[in-house]
Amino acid sequence: MSEFKDKFVQAAAWCGSAAPGRREAGFTVIEMLMVVAIFGIMAATAAPSFSSLIASKRAETAATDLYVALIESRSEATKRNANATLAQKTGGWQVGWQIHVVDPTDSTITLTLEDHAVTNGVTISGPDNVVFQSSGRVQGNTNPAFAVNVVNGSTSDLRWVCIDLSGRPMVKTSACP
Repeated sequence: MSEFKDKFVQAAAWCGSAAPGRREAGFTVIEMLMVVAIFGIMAATAAPSFSSLIASKRAETAATDLYVALIESRSEATKRNANATLAQKTGGWQVGWQIHVVDPTDSTITLTLEDHAVTNGVTISGPDNVVFQSSGRVQGNTNPAFAVNVVNGSTSDLRWVCIDLSGRPMVKTSACP
């Protein structure tokens, strides 16, 4: 038994030490610091373009949300054969919007079909409301248009939501005609 113990101790001692002239595996502190420094430089270089991407996607999302609300308002107007109004909440479009329809059973009651809030940092400007007639057309003689602006740090992105008189909305990256 003692002989086995001696051989075990010798094997353990041999495995724990490096062979003469051979380096141990692993990284030195200097190598790790160089990797961290290179990673930091690359991250600092990528940050401005990432800020631009965030602003662009937030503007695109807010413009799409408004576009969907316009489509829904138009659909409700044709479905219910009554005017449907997409109106800003008290405080402006950047606070949110609601879709209203007059109750078909009682014309003194207005039904709120949707109540939508907007994310922080989004500025929306446009008409106070958009009324869709039962035909799906926009009420009035001018094309309603909305400007959706997002500022993220020093980067800003602007999207436009345009509505033609036939009632068809569209999202654009350039100003409405």
